Amino acid sequence: KVPLGESDEQVWVHFVAPSDAAYEGYYGVIANPLLWFLQHSMWNIFREPTINQTVWRHWEEGYVAVNALFAQEIARQITSSSQPALVMLQDYHLYLVPQLVRYKFRPKGKYTLAHFIHIPWPGAEDWGLLPTRMRRAIVEGLCAVDLLGFQTREDGLNFIRTCESHLPGCRVNYRQGKVWYRNHATYVRDFPISIDVDGLKQFAETEEVNSHREQLLQLHSDWQILMRIDRIEPSKNIVRGFQAFDELLELHPEHRGRVKFLALLVPSRMDVNEYGDYLDEVMGIAGRVNAKYGGNGWEPIRVLVEENYPRAVAGLQIYDVLLVNSIADGMNLVAKEGPIVNQREGVLVLSERTGAYQQLEPGVLVISPLDVHGTAEAIHQALTMPSEERGALAGRGLLES
Repeated sequence: KVPLGESDEQVWVHFVAPSDAAYEGYYGVIANPLLWFLQHSMWNIFREPTINQTVWRHWEEGYVAVNALFAQEIARQITSSSQPALVMLQDYHLYLVPQLVRYKFRPKGKYTLAHFIHIPWPGAEDWGLLPTRMRRAIVEGLCAVDLLGFQTREDGLNFIRTCESHLPGCRVNYRQGKVWYRNHATYVRDFPISIDVDGLKQFAETEEVNSHREQLLQLHSDWQILMRIDRIEPSKNIVRGFQAFDELLELHPEHRGRVKFLALLVPSRMDVNEYGDYLDEVMGIAGRVNAKYGGNGWEPIRVLVEENYPRAVAGLQIYDVLLVNSIADGMNLVAKEGPIVNQREGVLVLSERTGAYQQLEPGVLVISPLDVHGTAEAIHQALTMPSEERGALAGRGLLES
C-alpha cells in the first residue's frame, strides 16, 4: 500500500502484481487487440480475429487471472472495512471483476458495485462474433454491478439489447433501463463525460499555449486552417479524412492554395501491428495529396506527430474548421474542447458515431464517417459559410453542451 497526500484524509493505493506473462495476455492480447477492436468496430471479420488456442490460453491465464486478482483484493478490502463500500470499476479491462466479487469471493459487509465504460458498446450482433464462453463471461460480469454507466444513451440501449440476445435467463426493462439476472438488478444509465471548462480556458491563456499559437500562426496563417487532433489509431478515421480533403480539392479547386489541413497526431499503441501499419497509411495518403496538389510554397497537408497538449490547445484556438470523423468514439473530448477555446468562429464537422454527437448535434455539421464525399462537401460548406452563420452555429452547440 502506498499513501497519497499528507492531509488527515489519506488516499491509499494498493497494487496487484500479475506475472509478466499474465499481464501480456490480459492487456496485450485480450483487452487491447480483441475487446478494444471489437468495441470500436475495427475488425475485418473476413481475416481477423482468429481465436485459436493461443488466444484462449491468454484469456484464461491472462484476462481471467488478472481480473481475479483485482476481485480478490477488492473483496478483501470490503471485508476489512467497517463502513459500507462503494466500488467503482472502469472500462474494458475489468469486465469480469464484478461477478467474481459478488459470486465467487463473496465479501462480508455492505457494498455497492458501479462500473463505467468509457468506450462504445456496439450492438448485439457484434458481440455475437465472440465465442459464447467469452461473451457470456463479460455480460454476466457486468450484470453483477448495481449501476452500469456509459457515455451515451445508445450505448446503454445496446448493452440491454446484448443481454436480451446473449444472456439466457435475464429479464430486461428498456423503460426503466434495468437488467434483472440471478435475482439481482443492474441499472443502466448514460453519464456523458464533460470537460473542465474553466480549467481549459485558464490553460489556454498560459504563456506556453500562447507561444505555440504564435508559432502555428507564423507558419500557417496565410491559409484557412482545417484542423484535426487525434491519436493515431484506426478508429479515428484519419485516412478517410485526408481522402475527403483530396476530394474537396478535386471538386472545389477554388480551395487549392487557400486551405491547409493541419493534423496534430499523437502516437498510440505503436507496439500493436495494426497501429504501426495505420501510421504508414496516414503518412502515405498525406504524401500523395501533397504531391498531387502542392506547389508554390503551399503544402496541402501538414502532419505533426508528437504528444504535445499545449500545442493541441493552441491548434484548437486557430482552426477555421475542425474535423472529427471518427468511426467510433466513446465521447471524443476534442470535439467539446475545440468550440470552447476557438477564437475564429470555427466550424465543427462531426461524425455521428462519436459520443459527443448526442450533445453537440445542434451546433455542428454532421457527417457519416464512411462517407468521404459527404465529408468533403461538409468541409466545403464550413469553409465558405458566412461569418454570422458560423457564429450562430457555434453558439447553438455551446448552448446545448
